[in-house]
Amino acid sequence: MARILVTEAIADGGLDRLRAAGHDVDVQLGLSPDDLRSAVIGAHALVIRSATTVDDDLLAAGGDLVVVGRAGIGLDNVDVAAATDRGVMVVNAPQSNIISAAEHTMALLLAQARNVPQAHAALIDGRWERSKWEGVELADKTLGIVGLGRIGKLVADRARAFQMRLVAYDPFVSADRARQMGVELMPLDQIVAESDFLTIHLPKTAETAGLIDRDLLLKARPTLRVVNVARGGIVEEQDLAECIRDGVIAGAALDVFDTEPTTQSPLFELPSVVVTPHLGASTREAQDKAGDAIADMVKLALDGDFVPWAVNVDAAEANETIRPFLPLAEQLGRLYGSLHGSSPDSFELCCEGEIAAYDTRILGLAVLKGFFSRISDDPVSYVNAPSMARGAGISMREITCAESDEYVNLISLRCTDHSISGTLAGRRRDQRIVEVDGHSVDVPPAEHMMVISNDDRPGVIGTVGVTLGGAGVNIADMDVGRVSADSATMVLTLTDEVPLRLVEQLRAAPGILSVKVLRG
Repeated sequence: MARILVTEAIADGGLDRLRAAGHDVDVQLGLSPDDLRSAVIGAHALVIRSATTVDDDLLAAGGDLVVVGRAGIGLDNVDVAAATDRGVMVVNAPQSNIISAAEHTMALLLAQARNVPQAHAALIDGRWERSKWEGVELADKTLGIVGLGRIGKLVADRARAFQMRLVAYDPFVSADRARQMGVELMPLDQIVAESDFLTIHLPKTAETAGLIDRDLLLKARPTLRVVNVARGGIVEEQDLAECIRDGVIAGAALDVFDTEPTTQSPLFELPSVVVTPHLGASTREAQDKAGDAIADMVKLALDGDFVPWAVNVDAAEANETIRPFLPLAEQLGRLYGSLHGSSPDSFELCCEGEIAAYDTRILGLAVLKGFFSRISDDPVSYVNAPSMARGAGISMREITCAESDEYVNLISLRCTDHSISGTLAGRRRDQRIVEVDGHSVDVPPAEHMMVISNDDRPGVIGTVGVTLGGAGVNIADMDVGRVSADSATMVLTLTDEVPLRLVEQLRAAPGILSVKVLRG
């Protein structure tokens, strides 16, 4: 059972999932920075939203942390690099609020175009100002979308229904892909110059902070209206306010601000500005999705399983073809660690067959996770396994081959001295070890295994069976193969751990050349 510290309001459904899994869910809201540092001590997981800052000092205080879960998309309040250095997984819920954010973008777009909140405020204040709040139509206007990710695409889909012309800036989207969305790609300067509305859908990074500033806005039409439901700080608020006040652009609608929460901004004084207090994800549906998703991701992380939405795991998401091979790769890593006995300077991971057509980096992480869990007493995860390899001076070279001589798929680990290979067999995809140190075998991997080289003569197999049986160690599975005219190899899976004295007894038995104990 793990202790999970929750510092911001999360949907009850997600918390109930974690409690049902047997975890201690400790909800402490509104903590001061000092109280947070005290509360995180002894916690294995920290679940937050956007108001909790997770920096290196907090991570240092939370020495037992395995995972930080952000119930939402943005991670500008989490020092991901520091978490990675400390081996702490960072996960988010990237798809939980994308519909809500896209819909809120459209709400602000319409509110800005038709002056809805200003007219509402005037009417309830006793003023019928119908002519004062004349707006503009969206139809036939140009919408510039800065960032064509998940939310940007949804906004484009919705704006198309309003008969808007769609242009976009995104250096990571191809022109062909943009055309499939019905969007024309342009440089950012041209987007600003041609757009009637400009909507921002970027993460906040060192490159995007302050991206929309006065110099850029000076290239705009005086009819431009800027909408930001992404992250505060991407738009320079002072520059935006001055450009609206000076008539450089027509107005703006913002849901996010450089500092949050806030009740003061130069934008709040301007009648042509619409603002909301970071409501992009504030729908019942988004909250439920975020709570459920982050609970699932945190549970996977605490269980040591692959986490699809881990942002600091250096691998692509495991697809349906690759995912069944993750346990096998980790098992091979553990067996290889015990087979080698000491840390090799380098070794190869070779993926053959159908899996070679996919991104196999996650299999490499699983191998390293298994390898270091066998040779290190420190906790090992998909996050810190690469740094542990670098620290130990071990390099792993990954190679792929589209065809395998004997198997549909094959994963092999090898260096100059040792090798081991495995595959998944049958409809149930059972794990099988099919090669050890150049010897073909066919046994299931197990927690306790033994590789015995022996003279190929009668009675040796019987000696092994009698010796193990006499000590109460049962052989669960066994594969015997001749290596040459006078030598053979046995690979055994055992039900119990073999005591060292028994290993030494086997090594001293007539006809036994070597005994190596493997632990899966």
